[in-house]
Amino acid sequence: MLIGKVVGSVVATQKDEKLLDRKFLVVQIHGHEGQPRDQYVVAVDSVGAGPEDMVLYATGSSARQTTITDGRPCDAAIMAIVDSWDLGGENVYEKWA
Repeated sequence: MLIGKVVGSVVATQKDEKLLDRKFLVVQIHGHEGQPRDQYVVAVDSVGAGPEDMVLYATGSSARQTTITDGRPCDAAIMAIVDSWDLGGENVYEKWA
């Protein structure tokens, strides 16, 4: 899994029928120490994430392993909303801080 921050959304009224009623979010990729990168991915939301949420997402065939994305044509899926994370005993992120 990878980590990133929801920074936007994508609306597509015309799409494959297997993607109907699926929400697409733009995720800015972050490094392991929490720093944002100048890289983005569009991911299918499987957990109800929203703007500014830090999320865990998967790409490739792993993205099709959630209940929401199983058998659907997607290459990235948000699989969790991050509450907090630490690295080497140091707090990197706290959702409610």
